Amino acid sequence: MSNLKEQFLLSPDVIYLNHGSFGATPRPVFETYQTWQRQLENQPVQFIDKELPVQLANARQRLGNYLNVDSKDLVYVPNATFALNIVARSLKLAPGDEVLTTNIEYGACNNVWQFLSQKRGFLYLQQKMPFPFQSDQTVIDQLWQGVTANTKVIFISHITSSTAVTFPVEAICQRAKEEGILTIVDGAHAPGQIELDLEKIGADFYFGNAHKWMCSPKGSAFLYTRQERQNLLEPLVVGWGWGENRVFTFGSDYLDYFQWLGTNDVSAYLSVPAAIEFQTQNNWPGIRQQCHALLKNILARINQLTGLPSPYPDDLYYHQMAVAQLPPITDLKAFKSQLYEDFRIEVPCTQWEDKQFIRVSIQAYNTEADGDALINALKSLLPTYCA
Repeated sequence: MSNLKEQFLLSPDVIYLNHGSFGATPRPVFETYQTWQRQLENQPVQFIDKELPVQLANARQRLGNYLNVDSKDLVYVPNATFALNIVARSLKLAPGDEVLTTNIEYGACNNVWQFLSQKRGFLYLQQKMPFPFQSDQTVIDQLWQGVTANTKVIFISHITSSTAVTFPVEAICQRAKEEGILTIVDGAHAPGQIELDLEKIGADFYFGNAHKWMCSPKGSAFLYTRQERQNLLEPLVVGWGWGENRVFTFGSDYLDYFQWLGTNDVSAYLSVPAAIEFQTQNNWPGIRQQCHALLKNILARINQLTGLPSPYPDDLYYHQMAVAQLPPITDLKAFKSQLYEDFRIEVPCTQWEDKQFIRVSIQAYNTEADGDALINALKSLLPTYCA
């Protein structure tokens, strides 16, 4: 497997199997990020007043090409949770309305909906999903058991954080559109991990992180909104991009509302094209295939060690991040801590409903030796922690 470890800033004494949490930025992309920061500091007034609108337009255009959408329908935001707050707080949901989701969604996003549902009186309903998945159709059928005449919104992850499973979002969005239901897709883990065509997916709103699998600097994410839905959104932060006397104008209400939040370091946004270029230069489709093959091997070895089945019907349901079920661990937090303290392995161990998982992420800097180290650590620790 081709290895790009020297291209990343990660500590060499840590076996990093947790790219899915916060990502990692390659050296040339980080250098671009610092260059933008220095350019901003060199002449802040000139840069912000004169250059920033053009540079942001260029960065949106590069991202739009990457995602196959019009750049006018994209805005940069600090992170995925911020993007959901924009959408969820804007929608005029009232008592009697229902937002349907699943029981496999990200905790911070659940908090957004639960907070707003308590304030406004709509229902936030979590449909229990089969896991392991059996097929795309069984997933869709199970989700639609929660759809009622009051369902106004379906909120779904593209790739879940807790189980790393891929939802059939295109089919879900298509069926929801036919039934007049708005769709919001949490794509936090998708950009960079899989090829994305947002036009084809057809969500009304789709947000994703650039700082995870795209390997951009921290603080770079995006919100895509179909043009016919942009009038539904209100600014999360009201400032100079709102009203008749706008100081900063980017070409539409949608762009003006969200591309200028006040004085802010937007260097991470402007570095996204460099991250895309880095992946282009390093044959990222090939890198993803190699990472998937290594991950598939590691999962098989963990399952063989524990004697537990794979949570996935086949390897099409995961990509560079996946979970393996663990036998009952008496102290999961201590187990994870010892993996790091004794073996220098950074990997999340999580509880989801009544199951415990280890979630392994494989990126271009990982090697077969990293997988060997994890297996050896599990062989050493599992007998001690198993109930």
